Amino acid sequence: MDPDEAQPEDEAGRAGAAAIRILLVEDSLLLREGLARLFDEAGYLTVGAHPDATDIVERVRVAGPDVVVMDVRLPPGFHDEGIRAALALRSAVPQVAVLVLSQYVETVYARELLEDARGGVGYLLKDRVTSLAEFTEAVRRVHEGGTVLDPLVVKRLVATARDPLGALTPRELEVLELIAEGRSNTSIAERLVIGTGAVEKHVSAIFTKLGLADSGSANRRVQAVLAYLQRG
Repeated sequence: MDPDEAQPEDEAGRAGAAAIRILLVEDSLLLREGLARLFDEAGYLTVGAHPDATDIVERVRVAGPDVVVMDVRLPPGFHDEGIRAALALRSAVPQVAVLVLSQYVETVYARELLEDARGGVGYLLKDRVTSLAEFTEAVRRVHEGGTVLDPLVVKRLVATARDPLGALTPRELEVLELIAEGRSNTSIAERLVIGTGAVEKHVSAIFTKLGLADSGSANRRVQAVLAYLQRG
């Protein structure tokens, strides 16, 4: 077949796939550029690529993507900025699908992301993506309103669903028990023979894993204690 004769059909197929418009949020320059190239080769159209989630709702409204592919840990804190931005997106522009692509399973926010049951969401782990074809297919599936989850994400979600404190480490459980006794961070540090800075990090991790929003440290301590007591 003459290559020139085949060209219109190829372009038509590419144009159809390009209807899926992608906005990337990934702090790694190399990965960001690599994903943009991958989507281009798959026939998708990258309408934006950003290293952080600053003003993400406005960016999405301006760029008009069908799917946002977003990391979990982004600048400035490299903690949970990405998945919290994903939740903000689902609230503000629910018609836009979100595919979380990360090295980490952030169970608290992942569950919240999936709870509305509207579909159009996914959570894949970078290190476990072994096929580029399957990855681009995952983008298509969330674009069509499906849900795509890495099996390890499912396993973690099920485990933490059984026990609200299941995501805490033994040391964090120990700190939470002492919080329940009414001890201050200084008192906890003395009891465990560790620095107050270490205690503060454990307390912060407890709040994050229990999904306690920053509405005041004292209030979050009370909520954390309630979660501990409800464990039975």
